Amino acid sequence: MMNTRFKKNAKIFDIALTAIAGMVSVGIMLYGVGHFGIKEAWPELVLNLFYIFCLVMIGKYFFNRIDTQRFNYWCSISVGMTVLLRDILFAPPLAYYGLHLACFTLSVLLLCMLTFFYARKNWQSYTKRNLWAICVVDIIIATLYNIDIYLEPIDEYTNYMLTEIWIRPTITYGLVACFVTEAEKDSK
Repeated sequence: MMNTRFKKNAKIFDIALTAIAGMVSVGIMLYGVGHFGIKEAWPELVLNLFYIFCLVMIGKYFFNRIDTQRFNYWCSISVGMTVLLRDILFAPPLAYYGLHLACFTLSVLLLCMLTFFYARKNWQSYTKRNLWAICVVDIIIATLYNIDIYLEPIDEYTNYMLTEIWIRPTITYGLVACFVTEAEKDSK
């Protein structure tokens, strides 16, 4: 029998839901890379490598194959790299400057939050509210991108863009679910 880190059915459901949604989303994006060609969609392939890495880390963490310190390190780095690449360095052009500025500002905030979380020596003292703030900021960024997509004309890329936007918040939710559980263990 496999030894899992989580014993409560609700936590197992959270992690399983994150993993399944993440794998389906990454699969759709990999299909999109194949459909549109590597020349057109190579940025999505790079981002998907980081997302796949996070999903593997969640699986390893779930089955006690990696300790919390390494999980914290590698997932913070991977999610931070996707924020840096997709939302800051190669930010997509948005329909309105206000949306672009809001997404950029929130992305910088999210990167700072992830850096602060990773850099803390006593990261277990990070509260549930701090952890959920990371997820909420990522969801707000995805929502703003989603609004922008609906303001622009719909084309063949629209469905893939809508899928790609929600991969990271899904993974962030799974990471937060893992760390909230870890914080609960440490507080007992």
